[in-house]
Amino acid sequence: MFLSIQVNLFLLKFERRDIILIVGLLLLMIGLIPFMTPVYAAIIVIGVYFLIKFYVGRKSQLIKQDVGEGICMECGSKIIDKKCSNCDIL
Repeated sequence: MFLSIQVNLFLLKFERRDIILIVGLLLLMIGLIPFMTPVYAAIIVIGVYFLIKFYVGRKSQLIKQDVGEGICMECGSKIIDKKCSNCDIL
């Protein structure tokens, strides 16, 4: 049975951090069940999951915009049109 669950998780194409997030949220839900009904605990956990996914998506989008084509290895500034704005001044 464990093997079939493991194979099904790999078919869903989750990354490792997604699986860790899901396991952590399931543990959070188990921890919330003594204090509230399981339905409310599940709703809270699903909401937290989507908030975390939204936050990580926005953060990675901002990083991609900030980095652009890359970062100069000498000065650390942003590379634009395959040239460093500080080092490649002609």
